[in-house]
Amino acid sequence: MQQLTLSARQRRALATICDTLCPAGDGLPSATELGVPEAVVALVARDPRPAARRELKQLLSAWDSAPLTYAIGHGWNRFSALPQERREQALLSWCDSRIPQRRAAFQALRKGALLMYWALPARDGTANPAWATLGLPAPPGPPADAPPKALRPLAEPAAGTTLQCDVAIVGSGAGGGVAAAVLSAAGLDVIVIEAGGYWDDEDFDGGELRALTQFYAGSPTATHDQGVALIAGACLGGGTVVNYSTSFRTPDDVRAEWAAHGVPAFTSDDYGASLDAVVARLGVNQEHNEPSSRDRKLRAGALALGWHVDAMPRNVDGRCDMGEQCGRCGLGCRLGAKQSVVKTWLRDAADSGARLLVGTKVERVVIEQGSARGVRARTAGGGELTVRARAVVAACGALHTPALLMRSGLQNQHLGKHLKLHPATAVWGVYDEELRPWEGTMQALYSDQHRDLDGDGYGVKYETAAALPHLAVPFFPWRSRRQHHELMEALSSSVAFGVLLRDRDGGEVRVGRDGEPLVRYALSRRDLAHMRTGVEGAARMHEAAGARRIFSSQSRLVAYEPGTNGGAEAARAEFLRAVDACGWGAGRTQYASFHIMGSARMGGAAATSAVAPNGETWDVRDLWVLDGSAFPSAPGVNPQVSIQAVAHMGARALAARLA
Repeated sequence: MQQLTLSARQRRALATICDTLCPAGDGLPSATELGVPEAVVALVARDPRPAARRELKQLLSAWDSAPLTYAIGHGWNRFSALPQERREQALLSWCDSRIPQRRAAFQALRKGALLMYWALPARDGTANPAWATLGLPAPPGPPADAPPKALRPLAEPAAGTTLQCDVAIVGSGAGGGVAAAVLSAAGLDVIVIEAGGYWDDEDFDGGELRALTQFYAGSPTATHDQGVALIAGACLGGGTVVNYSTSFRTPDDVRAEWAAHGVPAFTSDDYGASLDAVVARLGVNQEHNEPSSRDRKLRAGALALGWHVDAMPRNVDGRCDMGEQCGRCGLGCRLGAKQSVVKTWLRDAADSGARLLVGTKVERVVIEQGSARGVRARTAGGGELTVRARAVVAACGALHTPALLMRSGLQNQHLGKHLKLHPATAVWGVYDEELRPWEGTMQALYSDQHRDLDGDGYGVKYETAAALPHLAVPFFPWRSRRQHHELMEALSSSVAFGVLLRDRDGGEVRVGRDGEPLVRYALSRRDLAHMRTGVEGAARMHEAAGARRIFSSQSRLVAYEPGTNGGAEAARAEFLRAVDACGWGAGRTQYASFHIMGSARMGGAAATSAVAPNGETWDVRDLWVLDGSAFPSAPGVNPQVSIQAVAHMGARALAARLA
């Protein structure tokens, strides 16, 4: 992690911003009293991009100056000298600005400060007093009876070390873990190289702070304009360690669409066999999905409308409690019930002799005479490492895989393009009973009522998720300290219906001067129309389930009460008009992506894709992409099974070549 040192002026500006967003009051501590400014600095320090640190320092240097305060209409005063109400107004002028960069800066500051405010314990290590206002229990801590870690990564090699193997796999998540198991089972010597650390049951304390700062990626955490938050795992096992265990097979119509991109294997028994193998190894079932209070509201609303609702397929075993523990599964499963890649494929790979390196970032692929012959990496201690190999598998996710390939000199015109994010927003319903939405099965039910809106398989899926503060805060508007705390205090009686969009039109991944990925993405007019249908559909389900108040996830509080203003239909119509008026773009509506895919897509020719049907890049021989980057288009479902099946099929082809 890079150091980020602020001047006294910069520290004062950051502390004042944080305390404006979360001041002391009503018995609650201020952001500064909890240590939020220091935590925000630590978050930014996790970002490997020098530009991110430089931009924050420049913003803070200018922030607490009289000229800047004057420029936004608050007189010749320092921001820190203004009373709380005027400081709030000044922040909101950035939130509502017509200048996208100001809106992006506000959203980054808002999310960072509020996430840390609700995630941090008190400075003495006791429970954060703010948790009690929600009825939220303190994190349970690491399990006392956790089994010892089953995997044994290699010790950090000395600087200048060169290792030899048949296949070097970059990334250890849903793609890399499966590829490692298949290739090592075929008798090949495999080294898996993971930039993150190795965390397992004994490390999962159920706390948001540790997960956000150790298990999830520190960069990029959003698109370039802060329009879509990007949520990805960054540890051994990747996103499978922190995902919600939802395990859909690739839908048949999506397989047909992918085959039409020039990859006929997707409709063949070959891919079907890989799907079967993945589902069997993960133990996917529908027996461990007792509906939570959130899911019961989703079911009640859908059934009252005569809409589709069904049980989630999940990769968990009988240890899943489907209760209080399960609600924290996105922070790591403390019960060992989630069959992540660490529990399954990576264990298989290690049993077959595969070697694992953690805390090691691959900087580029070694290419000799048009073929991949290994990678160059840097260890956590800063030492250089070379891994020589007969083939290289890039499986470090749809943000870092294209960045790695571009750093390595590949120039295919489709590399980094066609990025799909499954952007999700939330529609909130506030009910009259306590629901404790942070408890219960992470995702037990779903609705596909609006899966196909135009007859081509594109639309939205409705899901819920356990609403701990780190999932609620990014979607809640912030207009004042008072309003924010009112929304948070109502969280125990609130449910979010997530609207998950299958995006037809996508964005792209670029590489900055520092070699790190930058994400540009905006929802197209067609995709926005589908998202609007989803927001209305989620609101209708809340109405049918009995919500007394419904609000969207926008920069302003856009809400309505179904029982007023001439009835639910009229109130909803006015609500949608207000949503439209607030806007659907970056900084107007809050979106997040939990599924990042498609930036090095497979296809039948180099003119239309970055990767051949077998997974090998068109540009370089023996360089394979076996992760979600290879998706020809968005799958429309939670993608972990599809990623693993793509990797399984491609790894079998690679094993046959090398054996």
